[in-house]
Amino acid sequence: MSTTDVNVNNQTKADAVQCATAPNAMKASQIPDWLKADLFVKLLEKNVPNFKQIKSIAVKPTQEAGDNYSTIMTSVKLEVELKTGATKLVSYMLKLPIEWVQKLLKGTNVFDVETSMYRDVIPELEKLYRDAGVEVKFGPQYYELETPSEFGVILMEDLCLRGYKNVKRLDGLDQEHTEMALKKLAQWHAATAVRVAVKGDYPKVVSAGIFTEEFIVMMKDMNEQSSKVFNECARTFKGHEVYIDDLEKCQARVFEKFRSMLHADPNEFNVLNHGDFWANNIMFQYDAAGKLKETCFVDFQCSRYGSPVHDLYNILLSSTCFEIKLKHFDYFVKYYHDNLAENLKLLKYPKKLPTLKDIHIALYRHGVFGLSAAHGHMAIVLLEPTPDATIENLLGSSPESVDFKKLMYTSERYRKHAEAVLPWLYYRGAFE
Repeated sequence: MSTTDVNVNNQTKADAVQCATAPNAMKASQIPDWLKADLFVKLLEKNVPNFKQIKSIAVKPTQEAGDNYSTIMTSVKLEVELKTGATKLVSYMLKLPIEWVQKLLKGTNVFDVETSMYRDVIPELEKLYRDAGVEVKFGPQYYELETPSEFGVILMEDLCLRGYKNVKRLDGLDQEHTEMALKKLAQWHAATAVRVAVKGDYPKVVSAGIFTEEFIVMMKDMNEQSSKVFNECARTFKGHEVYIDDLEKCQARVFEKFRSMLHADPNEFNVLNHGDFWANNIMFQYDAAGKLKETCFVDFQCSRYGSPVHDLYNILLSSTCFEIKLKHFDYFVKYYHDNLAENLKLLKYPKKLPTLKDIHIALYRHGVFGLSAAHGHMAIVLLEPTPDATIENLLGSSPESVDFKKLMYTSERYRKHAEAVLPWLYYRGAFE
């Protein structure tokens, strides 16, 4: 089961002033009282030429039900008066904590993880490419903002102003969008592998992130009810008789498998995984004619150093459209590997390059990530928006929580994907 943050930038090509506000936004009462205009004065003085004063501020949650579970994503729009007398609209995206969720994740503050990623890791990786003569951007511009929040906040540019938006998660990524995402993922993975080879290990705050021993133990307890519901629902899937016994045995020991992967195998090719790599955390830029131009990533709070198959399984199983999900799986792995090798060479990776066979072996060896993606992210992606999609219901064991999980695992859309993916994983040995 996934507890990861689900990005909420489900933007359309509407007016840039309005594109960050989803139609079924969460209640404005979740906006903290301290979120006032004066917090942004120093930032605007630094970044807006001729800034004089803030005339107004509008803060709105931007997520639909089912698009976010562990944080609140908001649009912040500031009407600014300039010294020239003119006015200017400045727009940001602000990620806010849900206090009890952050306390639940007591091992690591996810805002510390993501701040380190934006402040330290991403600029370092982008510099690797600049030094190699290539301009690569991995994420939105990040801004430091001092607030009274106990856990911190993440303030970033509003990417929709530059023509970025998400593919609708219920539709899934088509081949063109999947290739674009994998190309950028390969650039990311290559740079992180080179960085470790040249400078040594990443700090634990990003290399382990939330995936600590304490977190694994906590999630083991919470997952028992989820697995029970999932297995019950799986027994209604067409063809379940073939794999159900092995699936249940695998889930009984899944956390021991995850615990063993807390430390990356030095004999494998390893990277700094995004860790929450699925459709809503990938934004695509389009030109005036609607042609796909570029992509960048958001929500870097679940990073983890280890095999790249963590990210590969997440995106390829959870977020691709049904028609290509399994049909083109091996093609997408080859596409990823081609781009990975190209970028490792560009950045002068000092070790032996991973072969395509190495990546496939890792996919088989770590098939538990495939089960995790099918059980977790894929169910979240394919769920129609519903007010029942809350972190309490996702993690809890109350009757309401059980009903919500049954809703996830028995929806017509999820059933269609699961009836294809689960036997596919079984025949690849993922449940052994």
